Amino acid sequence: MHRFPHFSAFSLIFLLAGCVAGPPPAAPDPARPWIGQSYRNHAVSVSHPLAARAALDMLNEGGGAVDAAIAAQMVMTLVEPQSSGIGGGGFLLRFDGKTNGIETYDGRETAPASAREDMFLDARGGPIPYRDAILGGRAVGVPGVVRMLEMAHKDHGRLPWARLFQPAIRLARDGFPISERLARQIAGDRHLRKVPAAKAYFFDGDAPKPAGAILKNPDLADTLERIAEKGADAFYSGGLARAIADAVTQAPVHPAVMTLADISSYQAKKRPAVCAPYRGYTVCGMGPPSSGGLAVAQTLGLLDHFPLSDGGPDNARALHLIAEAERLAFADRAAYVGDSDVVPVPIKGMVDPGYLAERARLIDPAKAMDGLVDPGHPPGAETAYRGPGDPLKGLSTAHMSIVDRFGNAISFTTTVESAFGARLMVRGFLLNNQLTDFSFRPEWRGKPAPNRVAPGKRPRSSMSPTIVLDRGGRFLMAVGSPGGSRIIGYTARAVLGVLAWDLGMQGAVDLPHVMNRGGATEVEEALIPAIADLKAMGHQVEVGRMISGLQGILRTRDGLTGGADRRREGVVLGDAGDQGQVSFPAPQTYACADGSRPGLAWAGDFLRWTETGEDARILARVMSGSGARYAGGGAEAWEHQGMVRLTLPGGTARSCRKAVP
Repeated sequence: MHRFPHFSAFSLIFLLAGCVAGPPPAAPDPARPWIGQSYRNHAVSVSHPLAARAALDMLNEGGGAVDAAIAAQMVMTLVEPQSSGIGGGGFLLRFDGKTNGIETYDGRETAPASAREDMFLDARGGPIPYRDAILGGRAVGVPGVVRMLEMAHKDHGRLPWARLFQPAIRLARDGFPISERLARQIAGDRHLRKVPAAKAYFFDGDAPKPAGAILKNPDLADTLERIAEKGADAFYSGGLARAIADAVTQAPVHPAVMTLADISSYQAKKRPAVCAPYRGYTVCGMGPPSSGGLAVAQTLGLLDHFPLSDGGPDNARALHLIAEAERLAFADRAAYVGDSDVVPVPIKGMVDPGYLAERARLIDPAKAMDGLVDPGHPPGAETAYRGPGDPLKGLSTAHMSIVDRFGNAISFTTTVESAFGARLMVRGFLLNNQLTDFSFRPEWRGKPAPNRVAPGKRPRSSMSPTIVLDRGGRFLMAVGSPGGSRIIGYTARAVLGVLAWDLGMQGAVDLPHVMNRGGATEVEEALIPAIADLKAMGHQVEVGRMISGLQGILRTRDGLTGGADRRREGVVLGDAGDQGQVSFPAPQTYACADGSRPGLAWAGDFLRWTETGEDARILARVMSGSGARYAGGGAEAWEHQGMVRLTLPGGTARSCRKAVP
């Protein structure tokens, strides 16, 4: 079994085979002070500064990555309501620092029992415009993120559940300054003013609230206090659940039927991760109902058959190969991927190395494919769906990547789908419009769409929270992004930046985007110099803004480094944890029941533990009360009334007392 090295409170041992070398020193950037910085203890990369601060505070208190993610999500509900919140859903990947295993948590919304497969068709049987579908009760799915986060906390939380809500509750009562990005989106949204509760919160009369205005949300504070005290059941039953059902059923626009039974029956789920090799690394993502893990894995698996490093990440040949690989991945995505609890999805077959090698032979290194590409026939697949693709949706998602001092890592993408979701406010938070992620056409030429609407079903997602393991199976990188179906391309490009071109995390996040979702090849303006060559290879090229929001953490020989997308307002924070900042006294010898005699020394909230013939471990206090618990790198120490119980990673507990001189 592969294990992390000792992952202590102050020092991470990163001199491991397979580590990515640290990026060359970068010029200081006052707006992005994390560039060139490495963190030895823990680090967070989160889409909003206030949410990042809450996450870091939890880590500094001895919490784990799950604790930090929960605190950040609650704050994001308040400060970034256009992107995510407790009225939405998400997918969370967790790497375990003890076992090197990966778990995935599915908090995707579900369709209520009243949902019909023709609910997004007009009177003539055609799909209604997406801009009209997103507003009101019809688009709302049963929110899943609160139940999912509670599940993850029960499995891996270190701090009390209620503690994780306090930063958001305080900010909601005291107020926070509206950011420039939020102010722009309030002013630019044509739907918010149509819904009285949303208009009252985001507007002063008819004027949108400006950047810098202090926004308070006592209703949200009350809601979060209730969930903090009673757990997720306070959200999925009782008065709060009734308020959600009423908001959907009595919506001023497109009311629909959502019942208390729809809400109370919601279940978060743990699912197997989708993992595939790339250049000896292991890239893991979320399986269905997300298409992201499969599409990223397919893209990388196809590109593994071509040399990419020649010429750099922005040369026309590399851009061509990426676009062609994504073109094939999106064809399979449309044909096969939906909620795997409802429709058969050939997950293993889609990432089968033999199948990907066969598909890779369709890529001509010098010429683009003509027209629409047919899906393949992966092992285990049934008849492929060949209907039209879905429109671009869900630009207002958010992502966070977190690594804690215990070696655990989180990659968590969370969303209300469109900006401000369905624009329906309930007790201080917005409800999602996630049902518009279903295919509007339930069938095409007699073939049922795998992503058609059905009661209780989860809509297909493109969210791609990703964790990469090095060649020894240890954590290397966590990354992800918002951006609708473009998330897949954003995430794949960042992963390639690190693995194919040896960029640092920030360099990979900053790469100009290229992608193909089954039609034109889309590029950002920075890639205009390559357009002539792409067109010569047969690409139809479209140039435009691509507002990704990549957030990533990368393990290097120097420590943890982070990247935050300059296209949004995310930040990277961490604790350098320099061991020299704490002075430990001489160790005291303890006599243990098994005959061992470790040396222990305390300094503030930290414990230095030495064993004969081993390097010292630095553990941090993570719990107080009846005694104190210290932890780090899988090792634990409990101290109470002169007795110490010591447990090494994978070992049994030893009871020890101070040795008599």
